[in-house]
Amino acid sequence: MTESQASEFISTRLHRIAELAKQSPQMSFRSLNHYLTLDLLRLAYSQTRKSGAVGIDSQTAQEFAVNLEDNLRSLLERAKSGSYRAPAVRRTYILKGDGRSKRPLGIPTFGDKVLQRAVVMILEPIYEQDFLSCSYGYRKKHTPHQALESLRNSVMRMRGGWVLDVDVRKFFDTLDHRHLMEILRRRVSDGVILRLIGKWLNAGVLEDGELSYPEAGTPQGGVISPLLANIYLHDVLDVWFEQMVRPVMYGPVHLVRYADDFVMVFAREDDARRVWEVLPKRFEKYGLRLHPEKTRLLAFRRPSGRAGRSDPSGEHFAFLGFTHYWARSRRGFWVVKQKTAKDRLARAVRKVYEWCRLHRHWKIREQHSALCVKLRGHLGYYGITGNSRCLWRFRRAMEKAWFKWLNRRSQRPKSWAWFQRVLQRYPLPPAIAVHSDLRRPANP
Repeated sequence: MTESQASEFISTRLHRIAELAKQSPQMSFRSLNHYLTLDLLRLAYSQTRKSGAVGIDSQTAQEFAVNLEDNLRSLLERAKSGSYRAPAVRRTYILKGDGRSKRPLGIPTFGDKVLQRAVVMILEPIYEQDFLSCSYGYRKKHTPHQALESLRNSVMRMRGGWVLDVDVRKFFDTLDHRHLMEILRRRVSDGVILRLIGKWLNAGVLEDGELSYPEAGTPQGGVISPLLANIYLHDVLDVWFEQMVRPVMYGPVHLVRYADDFVMVFAREDDARRVWEVLPKRFEKYGLRLHPEKTRLLAFRRPSGRAGRSDPSGEHFAFLGFTHYWARSRRGFWVVKQKTAKDRLARAVRKVYEWCRLHRHWKIREQHSALCVKLRGHLGYYGITGNSRCLWRFRRAMEKAWFKWLNRRSQRPKSWAWFQRVLQRYPLPPAIAVHSDLRRPANP
């Protein structure tokens, strides 16, 4: 069987799981481990990122590939026999958006990533039938821009309202293992799959040479962690909101969730305050806590017609790296606009300055190629309609950083006119909205 034939065969089998899950929402799958085959592991290997950081065994993807078939067979035999021992994850840290605090990441070994990817491929068809339309994070055919559009449209339909901006404190570090396994068993009762997930949840964490065993949480950086987070919050939040909250509200309500980041929009203040009061109790029941300083309720009502070009109250909130605020459209109507959040813009500019400093001795042609990639990446996420000013500011900051560190290559200072000639020969991409409403295809 060729690689394409094997992939098509696996896709057909996984599609069968999805059909069964859709037909029987209450069904618990008992025999999933027979889908865990050598062909599935080969496919999982092909979909596993090869350039990621190494785990505690320091094995790279290239080293794993030297004896690929033997390594995959070993993974499969140990997983099915129960002798597989989940290696500890290597803890590292990355800076958060404020540039000061750090977020912990857990890096599994490459072999562990492949096995986790295979289990994710088995479980996704089941839970994709269960997940609700309000959930967007880490799902195929669901993007952050769809979540932003859904949020904006709901606020516009309500003509403004009350926004509950929620921050879950250290969600990935405090996710309760017992509750998660109980939630999983409602849909999955296969011993092999549950045993593997339990081992990953209880795998140790290696930091600065010391091994510890956290009693809660799933490491950010693990391949299976995003799916487990979605499964957990689907039960804790999404289903609760749809089945228990929405029916008792007096006015329209809307929930948009991207992984553990979510906002609720209410047309009525009394509805918003009722949910704000019970939400912490709901989360505490499942071992989670809301951040008391970062969780807030704000009036996000449409300004009166007499106001100027922007909302005089200045009320705004951030979601998925964008600040949401009221402003007038070109035709004079009040609309919700979205612009790059200040902390995200500052972080992006800071990274560009640092990159230019560290790579100032590269050839100008090579610097230009790298900077174009960075700018296109920035535009690929933040390039939405109405955000042109922030896009221009980022591109301008990139030009200034490039000019500054090119100037440091010699003791003879260069003029801005000289740099303009450089830009003529090596132009940066224009700061345009990639996700523009004007270029969106019309609905049939």
